Amino acid sequence: MKNLLYIVGAIVGFVLVIYLGVLTRNSLQEYNYIGRDVRDTITINGQGEVEVKPDLTTITLGVYTEGETVEAVQTENTNKMNSIINMVKGMGIDEKDIKTLNFTVNPRYNWNEEGREDAGYEINQNIEIKVRDQEKVSKLLSEGAMLGANQIGGLQFTIDDSASFEQQARLQAIKDAEAKAKDLAGELGLTLVRVVSFYEDTYNNYPTPYYGGMERAVAMDMAMVPEAEIESGSQTVTSNVSVTFEVR
Repeated sequence: MKNLLYIVGAIVGFVLVIYLGVLTRNSLQEYNYIGRDVRDTITINGQGEVEVKPDLTTITLGVYTEGETVEAVQTENTNKMNSIINMVKGMGIDEKDIKTLNFTVNPRYNWNEEGREDAGYEINQNIEIKVRDQEKVSKLLSEGAMLGANQIGGLQFTIDDSASFEQQARLQAIKDAEAKAKDLAGELGLTLVRVVSFYEDTYNNYPTPYYGGMERAVAMDMAMVPEAEIESGSQTVTSNVSVTFEVR
């Protein structure tokens, strides 16, 4: 009787060990695959570019004035800057496209062997102008200098609304990635099933502005100096995409 019990116990123990082993194996398999993407995929990069002529120019005009008293310096600086602003508005520039960047009043000093001595005051004022009619840029710069602007620069050429051009570049980049994916899949004997992920990086390559003669124009009699040549060039809107395709 005892032998029979030993045999039954051994069989039950063996079955239990097998059962626990199967459970452990299944648990390990479940841990190994839950949350893991076991699909076959390929990831392809594509690029699209669109050349665009900038339609918005940003300009900075400033007046720097020195003098013995605050009243004298401010009067001279204000008169010049008001004349410049009135000229800008007279050229059809909207008030919302004219912004004061800074207005500072500081004392000036001279240094010698005996130390510091007062040398009057200085005022610096700059405005930023957005020009939407590119034909006005050169004239605005030249007339600004004639009216007393002695700090001229900050030219930046941009696209006022780049969304449509970014869309064009994106479509080109997607087509580029899709064509590359089809070629690669064909070479590997695979078939594209669907897109499983997509990433895009879009940026605008701003051109370096060219403007000549403005420093000389400020220091010389402006009546003798022609308008500066302004070339905005072109701007490249680029879209880089990374597309992952499921294949089989």
